[in-house]
Amino acid sequence: MEPAVRLSSSAAAPLVRELFAEPQQRPDGEELIAALVSFRGSRPTCTYGDLERLAREFVRHGLGGRSLPQQEENGPVAAVLARTLAVLGELDTTDVQAVRLGPQDWARLLRSHVPGADRKLTEESAWFHDSLLVAVCLHALHLLVEQSPYLADRLPERSHRIRQLVDLGDVSALRERCRQPSPEDSAFEERYLRSVVAEYDRITIYGIDLPNPDTPDSWSLDATYLSLSAEFDPPLKQDDRTPSGRAGGTEPVMPADRALAGQERVMLRGVAGSGKTTLVQRLAVSTARGRLPDELATLHGRVPVVLPVRRFAQQGFPAPDDFLGAVGHPLAGEAPDGWMVRLLADERALLLVDGIDEAPEDQRVAVRDALRRMMRIYSGNFCLVTARPPAVDAEWLADEGFDELTLAPMNRDQVAAFITAWHSAARTDSGTDHAHLDAYRDRLLQSIPLYRELRGLATNPLMCGLICALNRDRSGSLPKGRRELYEAAMEMLLQRRDPERRVLYADEVHLQRSARERLLRKLAYRMLVEDHAVLSEAAAVEEITRCLPAIPAAAGQGTPGQIFTHLLQRTGLLREQANGVVEFVHRTVQDFLAAKEAVERGDFALLLEHAHEAEWEEVIRMAAAHARPDECGELLAGLMAPGKVGMQRNRRRLLAAACLEHVTEIDPATHARIRRETRHMVRPTSEAAARGLGWVGPIVLEMLPDPASVSDDEAYRIALTVTRINDDAAVHYLARLRQRESLPLPLRAELMRGWRHFDTERYAEEVVRQLDPEGLYFPVADRVELSVLHRLGGRECIQVAGDFTPDELLSGLSRGPLRHLWLAYDLGVSMEWLADFPSLTTLRVNPRLPRVSGVPEGIRIIS
Repeated sequence: MEPAVRLSSSAAAPLVRELFAEPQQRPDGEELIAALVSFRGSRPTCTYGDLERLAREFVRHGLGGRSLPQQEENGPVAAVLARTLAVLGELDTTDVQAVRLGPQDWARLLRSHVPGADRKLTEESAWFHDSLLVAVCLHALHLLVEQSPYLADRLPERSHRIRQLVDLGDVSALRERCRQPSPEDSAFEERYLRSVVAEYDRITIYGIDLPNPDTPDSWSLDATYLSLSAEFDPPLKQDDRTPSGRAGGTEPVMPADRALAGQERVMLRGVAGSGKTTLVQRLAVSTARGRLPDELATLHGRVPVVLPVRRFAQQGFPAPDDFLGAVGHPLAGEAPDGWMVRLLADERALLLVDGIDEAPEDQRVAVRDALRRMMRIYSGNFCLVTARPPAVDAEWLADEGFDELTLAPMNRDQVAAFITAWHSAARTDSGTDHAHLDAYRDRLLQSIPLYRELRGLATNPLMCGLICALNRDRSGSLPKGRRELYEAAMEMLLQRRDPERRVLYADEVHLQRSARERLLRKLAYRMLVEDHAVLSEAAAVEEITRCLPAIPAAAGQGTPGQIFTHLLQRTGLLREQANGVVEFVHRTVQDFLAAKEAVERGDFALLLEHAHEAEWEEVIRMAAAHARPDECGELLAGLMAPGKVGMQRNRRRLLAAACLEHVTEIDPATHARIRRETRHMVRPTSEAAARGLGWVGPIVLEMLPDPASVSDDEAYRIALTVTRINDDAAVHYLARLRQRESLPLPLRAELMRGWRHFDTERYAEEVVRQLDPEGLYFPVADRVELSVLHRLGGRECIQVAGDFTPDELLSGLSRGPLRHLWLAYDLGVSMEWLADFPSLTTLRVNPRLPRVSGVPEGIRIIS
């Protein structure tokens, strides 16, 4: 892969200084950049001809050893760059705003105000121009920071990061770039890439049994991968400008592959089971094979390095030379000395750090610091870090240039695609009746849109897989709650799986469901108490040895080692890694079993001791669901008890409120106390807190104020919370928000963003139909939304956030009203088809994605 363009400060600094006027005595405050440039004002010292000269010099230094088509090296690229630099004197951007944006986003902002300027460039030259513009912006920011003590004092972390990037660029300029690996390294890399494919090209499909009973319950990643959706977090800040500006709607939800396009550093958040690890596997396998989607073409030539944090959670983040050994890679002892360091130094690595939340809370800062140090030393490598949302604070790695993405809940089209793919894979099951299977599939496809409980559960691949498996296992009779769903899954996997597959004599151990579950609960509980995500085989056998005498049904079935092997091979809930450690197939399974064991032991003191820790949240909620009424009361009273202070106390109390959704019986006085003492905690004062409050669940809806009685700012924060509560009761409250006399654009945009979380028809009638369309983009993410919006008569401003073809958009969008179209991604085809929309004047495209082509004349492109 061609590395990003870098400019050394010795080459760039003199040129950048010519762009800005000689510094005078500057006031100690924020300044407009347009007032600082040398080519504006009453006495400009730089002409447009000088801008073109400077642009040619930037191109010359940026090319280094590269080459462009001969006619472009000192012509079109320099001309486009000069036009873009001229925008510095036209925008109302301040120096503080530019430093906050950083070089990449500031460059995007400048480029978006020169629409169509690069249409004459080849794809290679356009990429070079954009990368060079980022480098120029970096050195311009460096100059501003160095000349303004005010900037350094007000934005110390951003200023420090800018200085770091310039220093690292100077170091990189001294390196030999694009060094060819040695024959020894190349030979090892070929073997390593094959091993990545072999290890990660399998995915667990819950409930599907392959024809050979001895084959693991997994399937080819290519055959089953579902394209997930993601959104940038936080979204773009809204204002009151019209669709011809940069606002009017929230940042679009888009396919994750497209969201990752153009990003070098990404923090990916997602709830349990949302597909984070599957996406990591997909990136690793696709990169290792060299078969990447067009959006991720910049990853070609990278070497994927998968670092599951659970494998080294206790030891801390490893040094590069120890990466393979720390994760138990089978080739760890065979890599040439220094291979990983050379890979990173040559900026050819794709680092995939999976599961920051699986490091103990008190070690996460150390993990972050180690990751920071590595990314500062080896800055040109792509890095993706994943975590569950509560595990790390917002902007945990923002000062290192990481953009934040959040995996979105699956929409209707994705759920239907998953169900269809699951049943197609299930056709290979031994003894499966295809007619019955098709009937189960069709019934499930019809049921999920109709039943609120199922819609609320079918939001991620893990839950959808369990629903599909149980739907077949129970002949279409599905449990309605999350606890009931997990209990039914345990019954299916621990009791009925082997007998129904006629696997009766695979080993000498014959355990019933209760004994299997109890043993697995013991292992899960030990992992919980010891804060481990994995267990060595020796530790697992030791735990089984300790508890066997207390479980008569298991005691006479074999040695502890034989029973461990039986649990590993026959339950489908454990898996063994290459280095001999074992883990549960999913963290949610471990949490469910550990919670059940904690309740069985009455160990509520342990749960309360850790209640303020994000990774214990799911365990405690499941414990509340398992507990008997008096036990549940004890647990919730403990969560509400004084003792902790500040955020820890608040989190414990909100967790008590969240548990109310899962309890089956509770003392009315305890219920009333929780509601009374948390009522005022559901009125957050910041947008980040409002977004984070949705996890508490539907109980929040009963505590919110009358939407007519709050300010516009508070109404917006309330909308941020309610649109994230996956319950139909939220629609009623959002409809009341819509009825407010004052509905500024940010509030209307958030109400539209929430559409995808609820029943489309009801939301359209109660919220969408009556929303003032002035300046508002109406998002469509699936075919149902497209159809419903068409029945509403269409809208002037549409944001296309789903995976549609041009033909689907031509038939689904109302052609008459449409004036402004926002495409969240490149459709991969020329845009001539837009000529069929007679009123269309503006096409908005995401600046992170590839350019569009073939746009008819008269349609303005903005980013």
